Amino acid sequence: MKGNFKIIVLVAFVFFAVFAVMVFAGLIKLGADKNATVPTGTVVLWGTVKSTVMNPLLVDFNEANKTFSVRYVQKYPETFDQDLLEAIASGTGPDMFFLPDSLAFSYSNKIYTIPYTSYPISTFKNTFASAGEVFTTSKGILAFPIIIDPLVMYYNRSMLDTNNIVYPPLYWDEFTKLVPVFTQKNVDKQIISSAVALGQYSNVLNAKDIISALFMQAGSNIVSEKNGYYSTDFEQGGQGSQNGKSNLGPILSFYTSFADPLKENYSWNKSLPNSRDFFSSDKSAFYFGFASELQALISKNPNQNFAVTAVPQIKNANTKTTSARVTGVAASSFSKNLNTAFTAASLMATGNFAKQFADALGVAPARRDLLSTKPADSYFPVFYSSALFAKSWLDPSPQDSSAVFKSMIDKVLSNTSTPEESVREAGSRLNLLLR
Repeated sequence: MKGNFKIIVLVAFVFFAVFAVMVFAGLIKLGADKNATVPTGTVVLWGTVKSTVMNPLLVDFNEANKTFSVRYVQKYPETFDQDLLEAIASGTGPDMFFLPDSLAFSYSNKIYTIPYTSYPISTFKNTFASAGEVFTTSKGILAFPIIIDPLVMYYNRSMLDTNNIVYPPLYWDEFTKLVPVFTQKNVDKQIISSAVALGQYSNVLNAKDIISALFMQAGSNIVSEKNGYYSTDFEQGGQGSQNGKSNLGPILSFYTSFADPLKENYSWNKSLPNSRDFFSSDKSAFYFGFASELQALISKNPNQNFAVTAVPQIKNANTKTTSARVTGVAASSFSKNLNTAFTAASLMATGNFAKQFADALGVAPARRDLLSTKPADSYFPVFYSSALFAKSWLDPSPQDSSAVFKSMIDKVLSNTSTPEESVREAGSRLNLLLR
């Protein structure tokens, strides 16, 4: 009985919160014709999730909302950005779309931005986990966060058990002590088994996200915004730098040490297969991947004995941090039915759809109340807890920023630049992209 009462109160709260936002945003006119305030018609939603996953969820969603409906159109991930840009330019774009954090920067002028006078930032922070703040700007909210895909650490239980290691490492200093335990070389000094795939870029899946996590653990925001002006703190050495001395240079040096044959952390090089394949072949003890990669790992090697834990942290740090990929629901500012598009986006993020959507994709929901109840299985408790301390950042151009991160690493490995010089140069290049 008490549980039902709590659910009723939560549903009522969500309804009135959405209603209040719409009133203050001007989408609902109090005292006007009743028919004008009710969201009606069919709005089109674009995304890259398979239709076979989305359509059953939308059947339930549309049945729960009698006055309007949402029709889903699946797009390919490789062409989503271009398709969306062309459709908006031609006036045939969707009313709403799933917005990945990697496109939030470039689409900020094509989205209906919710002003904080309508939806206070305090309400946003109390409703959604911190990673969702990637959709907040000085002008307002770009999208309602709906799912968080946190970076986690998968580990080979059999390899740890064989070496009498009871628990995976919690901190980076503990992690590095295990590198020589698992890294083995043949008579020709070639790596035949590895502790972890780090140090390189091209054959380390999620390399940019791993480095971002390390930088954010050291105090960097990667990209910050103030009064509509975006910049990175790389050139200043990160938020945590002291006396003008970069604290990101040592972090970059730490990362590249795993690919330097002269360093104790050496466990990876560019001649090896990609990091996920090596891990799935039982040749690597640890793999840094996203929650959404779980099924791919299981399919790759159904017999592999692996588990998951949080990304190691810097010992004695005041906070925990990992990277995340965040997806939100945004209403297009070019929609011909903005009232309904905004209502649908709001209800998707704040209603039952959010949990069903996260479960279907094998990731964590973005809402704090949903994260408070962890599923009882081997993996999702870690996914949910990691989502709570995850962060993301506004990427000006995923392809171009990847080139920046790759160059930053390659220059250190080739001794072309010092880690500090490489970080500063990367900051300059990122700032050019941001402007």
